[in-house]
Amino acid sequence: MTKQYDAVIIGAGHNGLVCAFYLAQAGLKVRIVERRDVVGGAAVTEEFHPGFRNSVASYTVSLLQPKVIRDMRLHDHGYRVIERPISNFLPQEDGGYLKLGGGLERTQAEFRKFSNADAEALPAYYDALEGVAEVLRDLALKSPPNVGEGLRTLLAGASQGWGMAKLSLEAKRDILDLFTKSATSFLGQWFESEAVKAAFGFDAVVGNYASPDTPGSAYVLLHHVFGEVNGKKGAWGHSVGGMGTITQIMAKVCEQAGVEISLEAAVAEVLVDGDTVAGVRLDSGEDIAAKRVIANVGPKLLYGKMLDESHQPEDFRRRMRGFKAGGGTFRMNVALSELPKFTCLPEPGEHHQSGIIIAPTLDYMDKAFLDAKAHGWSKKPIVEMLIPSTVDDSLAPPGQHVASLFCQQFAPELPDGRDWDDEEDAAADTIIDTVEAQAPGFRASILGRQVLSPKGLYKKFGLVGGDIMHGHMSLDQLWSARPVLGNGAYRGPVKGLYMCGAGTHPGGGVTGAPGHNCAHEVIADGGSTRRFQ
Repeated sequence: MTKQYDAVIIGAGHNGLVCAFYLAQAGLKVRIVERRDVVGGAAVTEEFHPGFRNSVASYTVSLLQPKVIRDMRLHDHGYRVIERPISNFLPQEDGGYLKLGGGLERTQAEFRKFSNADAEALPAYYDALEGVAEVLRDLALKSPPNVGEGLRTLLAGASQGWGMAKLSLEAKRDILDLFTKSATSFLGQWFESEAVKAAFGFDAVVGNYASPDTPGSAYVLLHHVFGEVNGKKGAWGHSVGGMGTITQIMAKVCEQAGVEISLEAAVAEVLVDGDTVAGVRLDSGEDIAAKRVIANVGPKLLYGKMLDESHQPEDFRRRMRGFKAGGGTFRMNVALSELPKFTCLPEPGEHHQSGIIIAPTLDYMDKAFLDAKAHGWSKKPIVEMLIPSTVDDSLAPPGQHVASLFCQQFAPELPDGRDWDDEEDAAADTIIDTVEAQAPGFRASILGRQVLSPKGLYKKFGLVGGDIMHGHMSLDQLWSARPVLGNGAYRGPVKGLYMCGAGTHPGGGVTGAPGHNCAHEVIADGGSTRRFQ
């Protein structure tokens, strides 16, 4: 080992880039090592068919923290997000459809097609969710109290709990419901229409290998309303140039701040000297010396593959073996000769610029999960389609389009010893059939496709079990217990080892929050004398 760094970051995904930026701003000498030949982690744009580009994995924007956007001055470098005109469009089994978003009054008018009572309940529902979301937004950029640190734990817990303590009794009941109840149970308190409940319940199964009937799934629903686009809370949008534009900009900002980024530099091992990290060893055999190692990979990958178990306390090791990771996600990108023509709404329109959800009821979603558990994938999967080329003509040739197909439920590991390498094309055909049933002619319009099963997501992006969240977003794996109670404030079990990925608070999505918060902890531990803003 020759060249010494203040910190080496494993993985050039967005959280690693955010963490590196703040550390470099604080005067630290930082190097990022990335296994792939491109920065961005799961937030990348690639050409997957001649002339067709798309966001390969992560595909839409809302949760990226406004503070991170401001601090990194992303807008100055070309960051631009186009808001969806409506949030979602849900074709129904009876030939109708529901549109969600575009303003309260407009959504209420849509709901009245299904239930006057649901239309009337909508304002109170929005208020309830927003009241809880506002408190949790405030917690997103704060490190959770690290249990076991005595007075420091108590003070941090009291400070962060104050926002909840000030809430009304009704709001506290909402928090309890959202953290413990199933999405089906929670939504059943508010609405009677199956279509309306499905419109909100879809968010509860995004990246979540679970049924909407699973206790705790209501929290995953809440997690997806934290965000905003262009100052509009709860909005979602398309990143111009795809998600890779965001991370390319972040990399440029990092390099301007002095960060070194090494591509095709896979980490084989985290090096430890005594009870302190010493750096990393790459697959190439190169050793990189660093005072701190910051992992922007999932906990399962870090502690199962990169840090020898001899450096992990026995109880920690046992609990990490039990850390739940494995999503139900299957990702496809398709090149299209034309826009899909939905039977219920065939002409081009704003619905093509929204999230197109093929999952008409909560029962449909439940059956998809039960199918996946029994057979490996659902016979009628949950499909969300986005067609970003409707607002960004840089992604496809004139008159043609690209579509993202974000699909649930697909078992992280197939039963009976079957392998995703052998079966992913058949599963992809099932997905195409599901869309074809709502938009006849869709299959014939496909010019090319890119297929990523849960195993494919692991091989390409290092997502264990295809888990886009780096670990289940269940109550036992949130806040101070993410990934393990006592190591919830971004610090690993070895001195100088930190975590900055989605397997830490506040969890999954393109947020930048774990990277931001981890940098704060590194600096608080004596990483810099400069003030952290």
